Amino acid sequence: MKQNRVGLITLLFITVAACLGVLKDFNIVDVPDNVMMATRWLLALELLAYALIRKNLTTWILVCMVLGIFIGIDYPHVAVALQPLSKGFIKLVKTIVGPILFGTLVYGIAGHSDLKQVGRMAWKSMLYFYFATTIALFIGLAAINLTHAGVGVNIENMPHNDLPKPVKDVTDESILSTLPDGVHWLYKTLAFFRNIFPENIVKSVYDAQILQIVIFSVIFGIGLAMVDEKKRKPMVDFCESLSETMFKFTNVIMYFAPIGVGAAMAYTVGHMGVDILKHLFMLVATLYMALIAFILIVLLPIALYIKLPILKFINAIKEPVSIAFATTSSDAALPKAMSAMEKFGVPRKIVSFVIPTGYSFNLDGTTLYLSLASIFVAQAAGMHLSFGEQLLIVFTLMITSKGVAAIPRASLIILIATADQFGLPTFIIAAILGIDELMDMGRTSLNVIGNCLATVVIAKWEGEYNPDSIEIKEA
Repeated sequence: MKQNRVGLITLLFITVAACLGVLKDFNIVDVPDNVMMATRWLLALELLAYALIRKNLTTWILVCMVLGIFIGIDYPHVAVALQPLSKGFIKLVKTIVGPILFGTLVYGIAGHSDLKQVGRMAWKSMLYFYFATTIALFIGLAAINLTHAGVGVNIENMPHNDLPKPVKDVTDESILSTLPDGVHWLYKTLAFFRNIFPENIVKSVYDAQILQIVIFSVIFGIGLAMVDEKKRKPMVDFCESLSETMFKFTNVIMYFAPIGVGAAMAYTVGHMGVDILKHLFMLVATLYMALIAFILIVLLPIALYIKLPILKFINAIKEPVSIAFATTSSDAALPKAMSAMEKFGVPRKIVSFVIPTGYSFNLDGTTLYLSLASIFVAQAAGMHLSFGEQLLIVFTLMITSKGVAAIPRASLIILIATADQFGLPTFIIAAILGIDELMDMGRTSLNVIGNCLATVVIAKWEGEYNPDSIEIKEA
């Protein structure tokens, strides 16, 4: 009863704060800034009280996200100074990635000695990934052509930022210069496959090269499965113990998640400011509408087709999605996503293969954004692209978007390279860089949702999904 009463009071405060914000933004009523500030922090106190009563990690994460927004609005300099907390949290989570992938993958392959299943999971996963990401590209293309968000944008009034510099391989550049343009795509495609193989597994772990860690672990697991039982068992037991320990390690780190997530949100609002949204509101709105459309048109029908318990699934993924949204890093959400899907009834051997592989090949939100942003740049520059030219960009992105690193704003590198290739002005990308963090929140969240759903799809396809073992706690 007490919890329900506090919940109703909290809802009332949220409603009052939202109404005051709308009245002020639309100049209906001139609400003094000090009144708005007082309302925000009364709401903050109410939310803290609610979180203390609920004693739930997800509640704390969401409350700290809201507190981060308030700090970013009212104390922007303090908010920017909080960035080390969010960076520290992401670094802490990244220490889990290498060991947890190695332990779970090797145990999943060698512990069951079913090498045929590894092959089946590989082709089934890739088929599903390419299906999902291809549709994502076309939804992004359709959305930007419907809204024409870039048409008439006054790019002169937008803040310009320095673009990240693409890392170029000197050897590749020299070889490409000797080849005719017609075979550049072939060399670049094969170069991608070359780069997924690690030359030093320690370096791959240090650089958080997820796909390289996956390749090494799969081959290591296959080799271990071929070893005599007496010699195989100690290593399999070690990998099982390592994976169990890393999942417990994840649980310990997640107690720091509300602070890291709140600091990340505060930094985003504090250094970006709210005014910049006025310049590029249509672009942000178009992206989020497209992301929602992808969920409703693609992910929801898939979930219904495989008879997924949707409410339980939402309850399972809300923590990793919240972390991905606030930190704009899929890596930060990876350990929690793997743990959540295993508790959701997906076998560990499938979770440990599908999610890490999906981080390179199934970034639905990122691929959707790339097609949308590419056409936006052309529209803002006043360039008219025919449907055939737009399709060519999409087909190029089908290749170049694969293997995008699961780190904040890595998709910008792909966007810049695509703009260069098709003669689109990159200075417009510099203009939209200011709000890229806000857009990155949505697309990273969709990446995590898509990969979590993919584990259930593959588990169902393999006939190994066990909904009776769901252990998700109610919020």
